[in-house]
Amino acid sequence: MTHHIEELKKFTINKINLSLIGIFIFSVFLFVAISADIISPYGPWERFEPYSSPSSDHLLGTNDMGNDILSELFHGTRVSLIVGFGASIIATAIGILIGLSSGYYRGLVDEILMAITDISLMIPRIPLIIILAALLRPSFVIIMLLIGLLWWPNIARVVRSLTLQIRDSPFILSSKSLGFRDRHIIFSDIIPNIIYIIIPKFMLTIASAMISEASISFLGLGDPTMKSWGMMLNFAFMKGALINEMWWWYLPPGLCIVGVVFSLMIIGFALEEKDNTEEVDE
Repeated sequence: MTHHIEELKKFTINKINLSLIGIFIFSVFLFVAISADIISPYGPWERFEPYSSPSSDHLLGTNDMGNDILSELFHGTRVSLIVGFGASIIATAIGILIGLSSGYYRGLVDEILMAITDISLMIPRIPLIIILAALLRPSFVIIMLLIGLLWWPNIARVVRSLTLQIRDSPFILSSKSLGFRDRHIIFSDIIPNIIYIIIPKFMLTIASAMISEASISFLGLGDPTMKSWGMMLNFAFMKGALINEMWWWYLPPGLCIVGVVFSLMIIGFALEEKDNTEEVDE
């Protein structure tokens, strides 16, 4: 048993080291998003000669409208991360609310909320988002809301499971016997004890939201007034970048999507692995 625990610890240390790489990569993207206006060589809508190849003036060339692609990439980082964070905040908030209510109150409340959750899990999310995005006015805010409103069920089930595990713990029963209200118990006793799993789920939901936004925008259902990575890919393929071998147009946003999703995934998995190891030690 001790041997297995030591092996698990070594494996976790490697995971944590890998998570440092993920944190560094994500920090770079976060810095670019925050300082896009400062570090971009040009404005995202500023026009030059169209279809220019990479040069000293335009390191990634220009697109069909003459916009500097590097500047587009920097500003696209901001838009893509805003959609990812916004959708994840919405999904996590709904998931926590439903999961806590279901696990804490149980009974009829639990049955109704879990029935809604199970139905939501059976809905094919990407096709539904595509249909709704096609029916509604293209807007990155609408896409962010749609993703957030459809990505909460998994979080809700995890939060419910954890709440059920600790709702009858001695410290919870002690709080009830002292006359504390349910709201106080939920926010002061339960949430602090499940936050360790909420944070990894939040990070992984950001990655899922960014992939979803890129997919929807690539299909031409995104907001054409916002330069996200998905919209950059959409315009690149629509204007023949692949056929004309203009790799500097479509490859950078594609690599950025892979990079930020990879960083978020390994951070989330490393946090989950750390928590599992702590449980084994206990």
